[in-house]
Amino acid sequence: MRKLVHKYARALVILFIFLCTSVLVYQRTSALASHCPATDYDCQIAEIQREIDALSGAHETNKQELSNLNKQLADLKNRITAILRNLDEIKIEIGNREVDLAYAETILYEKARNHYLFLRVYDPLLPFLSAGDAGEAFREIAFRARAADSDRKTMEKYGEDLINLKKDKQVLEKNQTNLAAVQKKVDERATFLEGEVEKTETYLATLSNKQQELQAAKSGGFQTSVGDTPPTFEPCSGPPGSINFCDPGFRPAFAAFSFGAPHRTGMSQYGAYGRAKLGQSVETILATYFQGAELVKSYPVPPTINVSGYGNIAFEDNYLLGIYEVPESWGDSGGFEALKAQAVAARSYALAVTNNGAGTICATESCQVYKPQLKSGKWREAVAATRGWVMTRGGTSASTYYSSTTGGFTISQWGWSGIKDTADSWPDTAYEKSAGSPWFYKGWYKSRGGASCGRSNPWLTNEEMADILNAWHVLYNGGGDVSRVSPLDTCWGGNPYSKGELVAVGGYTGVSSSSVVYSNDGSTLSVNLSTNKGSVSISGAEFKKAFNLRAPGYIGLKSSLFNIEKI
Repeated sequence: MRKLVHKYARALVILFIFLCTSVLVYQRTSALASHCPATDYDCQIAEIQREIDALSGAHETNKQELSNLNKQLADLKNRITAILRNLDEIKIEIGNREVDLAYAETILYEKARNHYLFLRVYDPLLPFLSAGDAGEAFREIAFRARAADSDRKTMEKYGEDLINLKKDKQVLEKNQTNLAAVQKKVDERATFLEGEVEKTETYLATLSNKQQELQAAKSGGFQTSVGDTPPTFEPCSGPPGSINFCDPGFRPAFAAFSFGAPHRTGMSQYGAYGRAKLGQSVETILATYFQGAELVKSYPVPPTINVSGYGNIAFEDNYLLGIYEVPESWGDSGGFEALKAQAVAARSYALAVTNNGAGTICATESCQVYKPQLKSGKWREAVAATRGWVMTRGGTSASTYYSSTTGGFTISQWGWSGIKDTADSWPDTAYEKSAGSPWFYKGWYKSRGGASCGRSNPWLTNEEMADILNAWHVLYNGGGDVSRVSPLDTCWGGNPYSKGELVAVGGYTGVSSSSVVYSNDGSTLSVNLSTNKGSVSISGAEFKKAFNLRAPGYIGLKSSLFNIEKI
């Protein structure tokens, strides 16, 4: 019976650990990627959904995860009930044993008394004197010896039973105590989850459509792949010491800088370029970014593919030659292996999206950019050099996601592993940095269309930084109207809080220093600030939401991996 209890206890501990892990997973994972056109603004919001987990769609996923966790909780409670039944049975069994041993104790006392008296009065010569012959005397002696030995064994057995009873009672009491503690934790976890969902739903109910649009615009808003031509140099978006730094003209000044974005999954195009320039082969690059997949160099690709707006076209000799995802110039500057890696990724992705050519693929960056003006230079060479090369999983083409810049970290999602994409110490030797990605570390202050709402750089005054802290206080600690947390400028309209109104709620009037803590999975774990109210530590996710809702104009954080600079 004790083995059964121990078995259930071990299972309960394992399930409880799994439950706690599941809670972390449900807080951090996101829905699968959307394939709707990126030129459609509503579609863009869907594409960056995992970066805006406070919006309704992501919350539906969270509620589904919570439903699954509640099933696990119900299972845990059923197991606890089963263990309690077993412990009750053991308790009854121990009670019966106590009754039996109480009766046995009486017998033991009589046997011990009789044995003691026998030893005091017994004369070893008596059998010889009373027996008719020597044989009878020896039989009498042997019989008395066996009886005495039996009494000793009986007494020893009773003693062992008493000791075992004491141990079993101690084990029972310990198991009952441990089980009560675990049951309390399970009940607390259930209460916590219910409270989190209720809190999130209350928060969502207070968010206006304008706020959701604001979150989407600031969290997304730039192309996910490099494209044929690198973006025009954007002044004033860099940190101190960079060529695109602009002094804001006031002190202290604070700015938030994003490392890459937006989806950060699969192959980093600038990372592949940096790796190629350092001598890595196309096979090494693909194996690094698409771990768990197999490179098949003679895959039976279909002769044609259906491209939205263009109909059926030749796959290898038209569609792939019209892919505009990376600059051909990379092939002339040590990055030809990166072009080859992009060719394989584009080929594999197209086959995966269309079910090996049976479906249709869009021609925009929402899928991958295709233009009927076919290339004839290094890109054509890269396509030809990898003809028929496809990344596969389980014998079929894999969804080889890629993006321009991941900030030196790809993250684990959509079935691909996350990696720290750096030659040595991050961020100094990140491959994207050595490749010169304009998005590796950037302060964003313009919209996708170039609007800036009158801001010429991403830098904030001390008062503006404190204002964001007060907005965070309203969002997560209460005391105000969440729907009024939006930028205090004419670009967004509405009825935002004034700075004074927010100070009255949060009480933050100044920030003297800032620092961040990065997690091992490629996100900002916490933002730590020294303020007029003392030290404040905010989770990276909470700070990002508050920052994007309250920061002036289009100043925003694109990635969950970011830093706060102060000058």
